[in-house]
Amino acid sequence: MKTTHPFSPAHFEFDRALIERLDGSGPRYTSYPTADRFTAAFTEEDYKHCLKLHQIGANHKPVSLYVHIPFCNTICYYCGCNKIITKDKSRADAYIDYLEKEIKMVADALGYREKVIQLHFGGGTPTFLSDAQLDRLMGILRTHFEFLPEGEYSIEIDPRKVGRETVFHLAQLGFNRMSVGVQDFDPRVQQAVNRIQSEEETLEVIQAARDAGFKSVSIDLIYGLPLQTRESVARTLEKVIAISPDRLALYNYAHLPSVFMPQRRINEADLPAAAVKLDILQDSVKALADAGYVFIGMDHFAKPEDDLSVALSQGRLQRNFRGYSTYADCDMIGFGVSSIGKVGPCYSQSEKDLDRYYARIDA
Repeated sequence: MKTTHPFSPAHFEFDRALIERLDGSGPRYTSYPTADRFTAAFTEEDYKHCLKLHQIGANHKPVSLYVHIPFCNTICYYCGCNKIITKDKSRADAYIDYLEKEIKMVADALGYREKVIQLHFGGGTPTFLSDAQLDRLMGILRTHFEFLPEGEYSIEIDPRKVGRETVFHLAQLGFNRMSVGVQDFDPRVQQAVNRIQSEEETLEVIQAARDAGFKSVSIDLIYGLPLQTRESVARTLEKVIAISPDRLALYNYAHLPSVFMPQRRINEADLPAAAVKLDILQDSVKALADAGYVFIGMDHFAKPEDDLSVALSQGRLQRNFRGYSTYADCDMIGFGVSSIGKVGPCYSQSEKDLDRYYARIDA
């Protein structure tokens, strides 16, 4: 896909022949080197050195924080995220204990109470945490960092597990952006991926966010899931456009059952063919453009007045591990198991296994 003008994404040319010719598997280029090239030779001392360099950087800016919450109540078969399936919320208490230790160590290495312009809670399911656990975690972060009033503070939401009261509680904690997982509204597709989620509970959470004063609501969709067709995805997209989110992400499902065990429960015969997936993408890009959304690139769309669209038109849009961002040039510090950060020229990732993560912090 290419645009007729570099900052006119609504007027794009979908070069299907080129896309089909270059079809192939490869790592996700959210960093370079890509995450599958990370090495254990990068040590704690290397990371501390980078944190020290942040203090004296000529282009010193407020930081962006990422906190990974790995727990989920139920398993979604398509998921490739680092997660732990449990209904025992006490496990989150122990996890926050270790987050507190890690956050303090990083803050000590920085040497002062750093200003924060961006925060994102990802998972897993961040709202697995109870209101009290969220209070505690935000209190820890605010103890060691100064959150700027103009900052962007976002959290991923599973509408199946969140009520109106929790949304208002999140607003009181300072969150002002929300990413709502939908994936697909078709009941057959939901059944095939073990994520049963009604339109009503999705709408309730989004309306609560708007009533609570959230600045932005984003919806996540996935194409390439089992039993999806051009027609079924078009119906889901029609419903999503009617909801009118500020941003929308349309992710390509990568079926890698040898890497992600839950995907083994998906019947490969039910997956749409590559040509159908491309049809779905082409249809979706056109439908969203016709609805007034700006095609930011790859998998993101936004309303014309959204910060991402404005940044694109001004030539200052960037991309990092969290997707497109207006703050991607800030140093990004990751907390929690498997979290990834970028400080100066270095990328770093914590242990992916929870027990090893705990052991490294204890050491």
